[in-house]
Amino acid sequence: MTDNNQNLTELSSLGEFGLIDQLTKNITLNNDSTVKGIGDDAAVIKGDSSKQLLLTKDLLLEGIHFDLMYMPLKHLGYKAAMVNFSDVIAMNGTPKHMLVGLSVSSKFSLEALQEIYDGFKKACDTYGVDFVGGDTTSSLSGLHISVTVIGEADPKKVVYRKGAKPNDLLCVSGDLGAAYMGLLILEREKKAFKADPNMQPDLSGHDYILERQLKPEARKDIIKLLDEKEILPTSMIDISDGLASEAMHICRASEVGCAIYEEKIPIDHTTYDMAKEFKIVPSIVALNGGEDYELLFTIGQEDFEKIKDVQEVTVIGYITDKSEGERLITNDNQVVELEAQGWDAMKKRELS
Repeated sequence: MTDNNQNLTELSSLGEFGLIDQLTKNITLNNDSTVKGIGDDAAVIKGDSSKQLLLTKDLLLEGIHFDLMYMPLKHLGYKAAMVNFSDVIAMNGTPKHMLVGLSVSSKFSLEALQEIYDGFKKACDTYGVDFVGGDTTSSLSGLHISVTVIGEADPKKVVYRKGAKPNDLLCVSGDLGAAYMGLLILEREKKAFKADPNMQPDLSGHDYILERQLKPEARKDIIKLLDEKEILPTSMIDISDGLASEAMHICRASEVGCAIYEEKIPIDHTTYDMAKEFKIVPSIVALNGGEDYELLFTIGQEDFEKIKDVQEVTVIGYITDKSEGERLITNDNQVVELEAQGWDAMKKRELS
């Protein structure tokens, strides 16, 4: 590391995706077996003649990605696995194998680590994934979790972020914003507890949105449904950083624009009511909240009849020419530019 701090670039000025762009812009691929490297939900590697391999990794750090004051350890293990399963599923693939690296401080007991591993194993059992190995080491600062998942897909059916075309329909699974509202409730109760440790947290009536935050599910059912209906998306991504951010990823990878209708964004009534309680516009929660792990994908208009009556999928807009930009059509018919205001791991944060 240089001692000269002049003209050095702060990571917070780049943001997470700007940092990734800077670090990876000169990486070249040297092996014919690499079909797709950096830039999608998972890398794609040639397998045998019938399958391609999908590889993805996430690093979760205590105090940045999770708070152990309200995150149960078993749920943490489950969620750490699930966010990687979701990346493979977003490529229209099936997760098959998982490796885990843990870095733990002396404050953790054997029993605590067993709880985390119980979460890993539960996720693997539920999704048919083999937990095949990993590594454990000591840490001077809390808990760090690194998860690598290997999946597979039919080479003819791998779906990338690129591939969306003007007039394609923009679709989303499930409902959005619930995970973020669950996080706000947990943060609110944490502050109340720190102010008065004798106060018990009030979490009653919030089961749905709390589960969406603490125990998300990757949407393998949607992949199966699309296959059954003989629909191959033209592009796809999972929603980890918010609908707006992910829509912009698809647009920029595909070199297109989009129009999203605010009135079409699916929001559960519990999410809606809680957003109002926090005095937040519900659609803003859905656009920017993140951690829903739903699927955002595009399909050709010829597939509309196949999908229009599917309850778990909502058509929220369409793809446009790049020159039209990335737009939100509001409920009062105003046109505003989409902004990615969701999670960014490189933002400066105050220590709690």
